[in-house]
Amino acid sequence: MIYPEEDFLQLSGLQHFKFCRRQWALIHIEGQWAENFRTTDGSIFHEKAHNGNPCESRGDRLITRGMRVFSPTLGVSGACDVLEFHRSRAGIPLKERDGLWQPYPVEYKRGRPKEHTADALQLCGQALCLEEMLCCEIPEGALYYGEIRRREKIMFTPELRQEVKELLMEMHRLYQRCYTPKVRPGKGCNACSMKELCLPKLMRGKSVSEYLRRGMEVDP
Repeated sequence: MIYPEEDFLQLSGLQHFKFCRRQWALIHIEGQWAENFRTTDGSIFHEKAHNGNPCESRGDRLITRGMRVFSPTLGVSGACDVLEFHRSRAGIPLKERDGLWQPYPVEYKRGRPKEHTADALQLCGQALCLEEMLCCEIPEGALYYGEIRRREKIMFTPELRQEVKELLMEMHRLYQRCYTPKVRPGKGCNACSMKELCLPKLMRGKSVSEYLRRGMEVDP
């Protein structure tokens, strides 16, 4: 399937969707947003990643910042915080550059590595877009975490690639229906900037139909 450009979803939404489907829908379907310390600090951190020369050369490595990426087959678009090109025999030719260059996406995150794969999925989504745009294969990339100040290498395994595709298909289905799903409240709710808009405690309540059913029951 080829998605028209007007139906493209935001690539960054992959991270939101993996973390919490309801959070993603509130942001990307309903257009709601709320800030807290984490989101503000994260925005500042990303601005620093994009600052400086948008393209520079360091020996056998070329560095670009804020490169736009998209995929009509996945129906997404977004941007790479940093996209490096490493000189490699397995790479691709670049205009006005000698030799071959291997694309290597790098995503910047303010915190530290997480137990879930939300960050890795977003990075893998960037790689899939680049593969489609540049007609190449990208086996790996990196997540740079500001709290530990180092990169974590991410391999784009078949399993990770498949999860990206399946999540995006689910995201498109929900977006087309304009449907905001309910979810079970979890330990991540307290730290979520959308907490006051989401009202996770109400998710524990009984449904209206259950309330009415119980109200109509007559004790023997």
